This record gives sequence, C-alpha cells and structure tokens, in this order.
Amino acid sequence: MIEILAPTDLPRARRTGALVAHVLRTLKSRISVGTNLLDIDRWARSMIVENGAVSCYVDYEPPFGRGPFGHHICTSVNDAVLHGRPHDYALVDGDLLSLDLAVSTGGVVADSAISFVVGDAQPPESVAMISATERALHAGIAAAGPGARVGDISHAIGTVLGEAGYPISTEFGGHGVGATMHQDPHIANTGRPGRGYTLRPGLLLALEPWVMADTTELVTDVDGWTLRSATGCRTAHSEHTIAITADGAEILT
Repeated sequence: MIEILAPTDLPRARRTGALVAHVLRTLKSRISVGTNLLDIDRWARSMIVENGAVSCYVDYEPPFGRGPFGHHICTSVNDAVLHGRPHDYALVDGDLLSLDLAVSTGGVVADSAISFVVGDAQPPESVAMISATERALHAGIAAAGPGARVGDISHAIGTVLGEAGYPISTEFGGHGVGATMHQDPHIANTGRPGRGYTLRPGLLLALEPWVMADTTELVTDVDGWTLRSATGCRTAHSEHTIAITADGAEILT
C-alpha cells in the first residue's frame, strides 16, 4: 500500500518527526562509556510515553523477526547493523552504536536512525563509514521531489556508497510510512535512475542507507532479531523520514 497524506495531515507528520529527532538527540547526549543498552531502551520508553506517542516496535512481529520485538528502540553495536534488540550490554570506548527509532503520534509515523562512536576513541574507519551513510542519505533526499522516481533516490544513495568503497546490500532499504511504519514503495540503497514509482506531494518516505565494511551478507543473531555482518565487520546506518511537497523534499526527523 502507498499512502498519500492530505496537506492538512502534514502538521501532524511534522510533530511526529520532531519528536523522533528530539528523542534521538537526547539519547545521544546521555549515552557514554558504561551506558547499558537496556537503559537506553528505558529512556526511550519514558520519552515516548511522556509525549503521548506510541512505539512502533514493541508489538512489531514481521516475518523476519522471532516473535514481537518487545522493546522501544533498536540498539545495534559494531557488527550489528539492523534491528538490534536491546540487551544487557554496557558500551565500551570506541563502540559504534546505531539507534533506530519509529513512533506514531496523531496517527502518523516517523522513523529515523543515527550512528556514532561512543567515548573518546574515534576509529577512522568507523567515522568514515558513518560519514558515508550520512552523505548518501542527503544525496537521496536531494534526489527526491515531486515527479522524481524511486530509482532516482536509490541511484543517488548507491552512487555515494559505491564511491566510498562499500559493498551495497539491497536486502533491506527505505520504505514508505504513514499510518503504519512499513509501506510501499520499497527504496533500495542502489538502483537505476528514472525507474520505479513517481513521487507525489503527500508521500512520506523513510530513506535509510546502511552499509557493512566488507560484505553484503547478513546473519541473524540468536535473539531472532539482530542482523549482523557475516564477517564480523563494523556497520553503520543513517535514516530520515521526509515528506514530498510541491517544493521538493522536507526532512521531518
């Protein structure tokens, strides 16, 4: 299903996006060496509840997961890249942490992810990988607008990631959002320009470049959710929810 919001729905989408951005900024500011992933989940839950929002993750039970996710945020560390299930782990200096958060307010979902290195150690390879996903994300946003095609976004993202030297998986990617978290169209992280669905005002899209340093192969953790690089290499993930407007693409998160 592809959902197109009415112009009167955009203020609600903006409020949801602003909340997701606020929670992620706040969490990043609180996280340090020694922070436990379960504490991050509790902090996220508290802010979601305080703001009258609803988590998109707690009861989420897709075919690729094992049972309901059961937590309020994805916390992916080092070789974990997607759907990282919070568990009893205290972050150490130099860990590469990705946070992925999706909530709903007023019946509209927003979804965003950030990656950063914890502590004083800043491994150059990790910093470069994070930067590549951020640049790819903004290239994808720049390619979005009314009349553009999904393939234009995919091509822009894939060009940046490829030029940075990273292998690109198309197994998971961006997606439409609206009243629910995952909708069509699917937005692969590489593709051919001029192909796919034509974007129109009122469409909300979550764009999410993610990479693994030296592989495209994913393995599922014993928790049934966390996706890790098959080689144990580090990973990074950046995501924004955008709204297609008559003037272009507006970042909501």
